[in-house]
Amino acid sequence: MHTTALDRADLRILEVLQEHGSLSAAELAERVGATASTSWRRVTRLEQLGVIRKRVALLDREKVGLSVMVFSHVKLSGHGRDALLRFEEAVRAHPQILECYTLMGETDFLLRIVCPDIKAYEAFFLDHLSRFPGVQSVNSSIALAVIKETTALPLRS
Repeated sequence: MHTTALDRADLRILEVLQEHGSLSAAELAERVGATASTSWRRVTRLEQLGVIRKRVALLDREKVGLSVMVFSHVKLSGHGRDALLRFEEAVRAHPQILECYTLMGETDFLLRIVCPDIKAYEAFFLDHLSRFPGVQSVNSSIALAVIKETTALPLRS
């Protein structure tokens, strides 16, 4: 992994953009204390370096009808490269799966899944997740409440 050298001005721009990604160059410049052209050049550079991967609108999942969030720990029966690739391909094909992480330990993957309701998750589990290539077991937990949820990275520890 490659870490990009970021100066104080870059970090300030990134902090502001993490909270207000749709700011114009002039608005961003005002908040970070720079000129619009300087701010925009820095943002463009950060995008080219891949530090800023993309800018998106963050939606309230419950307001769009996705009130159930499930965390599923998945264990595969085999761990060869082909088995892992087939599982990963199946994961990518389902938009209900928002995140998938490879883990060390007793389970192989952690998935974050959203659905309209419990019945929808049950159908997704029975029709898809339990049938993904190589799945040996799935242990799922339903999130009751969100205590903290952010996309903002801690840039100044």
